[in-house]
Amino acid sequence: MMSLAIDDHGALWMWGNCPQQRNKTGSSISFESSFIPIPVRDFHGHSVVKVACGSEHVVALVSAGETYKGEDLVCYSWGNNNHGQLGLGDRESRVHPEIVEMFNQDSSWDVYEVACGAYHTALLTRKRTTIDPLESVCWTFGLGDNGQLGHGTTQSVLKPEPVKELPGQAYLISVDCGLFHTSVVSSVGDVWSWGMEKGLGLCPDASFTGTDAGDASSPLLMSGYGVDGPIFHNPIQVACGAAHTVLVANDGYKLWSWGRGTSGVLGNGKTINCFAPSFVLWPPLTEDFNQPEPKTVVEESNGSKAVAETDKRLSLAMEEIELLQSKLSIMEQYGGMLHGLVFGRPFTYQDIPISLQNSGNFDIAKQWESMLESADHSKLLRLELFYRDMRATIKDKIMKRRIQEIIKECLPSSTSEK
Repeated sequence: MMSLAIDDHGALWMWGNCPQQRNKTGSSISFESSFIPIPVRDFHGHSVVKVACGSEHVVALVSAGETYKGEDLVCYSWGNNNHGQLGLGDRESRVHPEIVEMFNQDSSWDVYEVACGAYHTALLTRKRTTIDPLESVCWTFGLGDNGQLGHGTTQSVLKPEPVKELPGQAYLISVDCGLFHTSVVSSVGDVWSWGMEKGLGLCPDASFTGTDAGDASSPLLMSGYGVDGPIFHNPIQVACGAAHTVLVANDGYKLWSWGRGTSGVLGNGKTINCFAPSFVLWPPLTEDFNQPEPKTVVEESNGSKAVAETDKRLSLAMEEIELLQSKLSIMEQYGGMLHGLVFGRPFTYQDIPISLQNSGNFDIAKQWESMLESADHSKLLRLELFYRDMRATIKDKIMKRRIQEIIKECLPSSTSEK
């Protein structure tokens, strides 16, 4: 119900439903609409570095001094607190920002990421004094009805508590929250999600019977593994919609998504829910992503001419590599779409035949026979339906072309008779 922005001077601005004091003497809070950005003056003399908002609460990371020095962020929260989403130890709402004491100026934790769900909050921290600079912890607090806190229960929490079931050796680089779920990604490409299952795909291995809602109250590993480790190489960021998740990986060149597929929000060409990560069809096949050729300025000398020649060769080699990468990306998308049409699920590394993985040789007839032998009944039925539809489509196309040919043959004869 609100929007926030940080300007280039580190000042915070807010518009939409902004928290206001209901009366001058009381402590109750109300929300009044502001149609234009207004400054949050509580942080005058400090720099706001990061901010996140839920339905009616705000959490900001603010420098302890006037400028941000890299590891001196203090966590503030304010707004609605009916579920403890402010992390202040109670359920009283706040009109003005208050420090979350666990992450104050004297804390042993350096907080570096913040995210808000509808009524819960998640933070990423690392120890300020540790021999391992890559040690990180995810903290959550607020509403826990759907397991979105990841503490193994559905209880709400009024103060920050660590998500203990995340592996201690993982360095978490990004966190985000949907309405009632939370996702984090590590530096090596492992992704964990927890919270509401309906439409999110957080429990791909769960069996739903009786009143089981499928909510995940503890972190579930979403990423698969290939021969080279996690399939999400060089991750950058995880982002959550209301009931879906998107991961930016491969240094920004690949996108993955899963969860509720309504209105095509997953970007995989479908509107169905995906209970496991699927390829986002990016970049579009019609786009040209060739980078402009870098310009090199050299002095007119024998040495500089040699440097220029080397740079030119490197530039040509880089262009060729980029062209090959672009073609490979298109081939991956095309193969992925074909695989999805035939088998009804996204293509992964494990789908590549073992013979092709090991030697590069591929006997298509033998592999096809092997695949049919190992397929279960439902898979065989799907294949039968797919090829039956494909055959019918081809027959229709042949019939339409034959009809067009007959019409063309008849038209000249009828014209000549007239």
